[in-house]
Amino acid sequence: MKNLEDLKRCLPLLGHRNWILVVDKAYPLQSSAGIEYLDTQEELLPVLDKVLTMLRSASHLSPVVYLDKELEFMDDSLSEGADALKAELKKLTQGWEVRQILHDEVFAKLDAASKLFNVVVLKTESLIPYTSVFIELECGYWAPDKEAELRRRIQAAR
Repeated sequence: MKNLEDLKRCLPLLGHRNWILVVDKAYPLQSSAGIEYLDTQEELLPVLDKVLTMLRSASHLSPVVYLDKELEFMDDSLSEGADALKAELKKLTQGWEVRQILHDEVFAKLDAASKLFNVVVLKTESLIPYTSVFIELECGYWAPDKEAELRRRIQAAR
């Protein structure tokens, strides 16, 4: 994958349990085979906006957005630009399911996911810590409550 157009072309291939990450400049290069990297050479918010726009038109996907819990405690006194970035991030993710978990917990989720499923990492030029956005892809046409009902029926038939 060379650029965001490649992501757009590959989006129909992504599905339930795949991840798309829009990460800051210091995000590490991980060694798992299922992780693919793209250096966008752009700022985080414009890249995230483009990714979320693509996801809005992907009827087969329903994204769950994870943010680092640490970001909740960041402000301009710790890293200049944090307040503005947080405000814009809130606008961009409005209407999406957003969960905040500790940074290390996200890595544990990604480690497990990348053993079986692809993870696409879009590195940005952001130099504000804990601003990476982790998007777990769920099925866009099958709701969790329907899956639970299906599993209940299977269990009842045993």
